[in-house]
Amino acid sequence: MDEYLSSLTPGREQTISTVRNLILGNLPSGFNEVMNWGMISYEIPLELSGPTYNGQPLLWVALSSQKQYCSLYLTGLYSSQDQLEDFQARWAARGLKLDMGKSCIRFKAFDDLPADLIAEVIRSKTPERAIDMISLARGQRRE
Repeated sequence: MDEYLSSLTPGREQTISTVRNLILGNLPSGFNEVMNWGMISYEIPLELSGPTYNGQPLLWVALSSQKQYCSLYLTGLYSSQDQLEDFQARWAARGLKLDMGKSCIRFKAFDDLPADLIAEVIRSKTPERAIDMISLARGQRRE
């Protein structure tokens, strides 16, 4: 993590570090923080999820610095259409512009994010609950 953060410009390092601290302060136990896929990733260990199609742990939250913006991946939002729509409505109610792609929220500064809403989403699922959501979204049943 340190090498990744130190490779960023000072302003970008501060932004990513602040969001990382928000994630770490709200992430339930059981997720692993690793560098994977070229970003800081918070994954469900294979010991909990069981084998995956690509042999990689399940990604739950991730954070990266892109050329023009930062990206926050909240993959759990895409496991439930109701949760996604609620998140979008609550974001809009704060009067903030939501720049959301298929799998990420794009932002330039920490102040672009409603920290309390992000923290709530991150806090909302244990690894076990996340696995259940992913399985349900894929039409599978967890044994």
